[in-house]
Amino acid sequence: MNKSELVKALAEKAEITQKDAARTLDAMVETIQQALAKGDKVQIIGFGSFEVRDRKERKVISPATGKEINVPATKVPAFKPGKSLKEAVAANKKAAKKPAKPAKAKKK
Repeated sequence: MNKSELVKALAEKAEITQKDAARTLDAMVETIQQALAKGDKVQIIGFGSFEVRDRKERKVISPATGKEINVPATKVPAFKPGKSLKEAVAANKKAAKKPAKPAKAKKK
């Protein structure tokens, strides 16, 4: 699902215009970005948490040159799904993966 499809789905669910849904989505994304930039954690109970994690300095090998490169320490945004989201995804996955009945062997 891309952004325009998400906006359409939000508009239908909330019974608002697509323009209002797009503004709401943009405001939500911007608010989460600003909170993470300040180092805050954003928790949406039942959905998940957005947070900033520290990534340590590490050494990697460049595939182009084969030389070892130092990648500096940095902060990265991370998402940890909530219990309800995990259960919804797991339930949907189980429904999609129902095993097919084995074919009966033909008698000769």
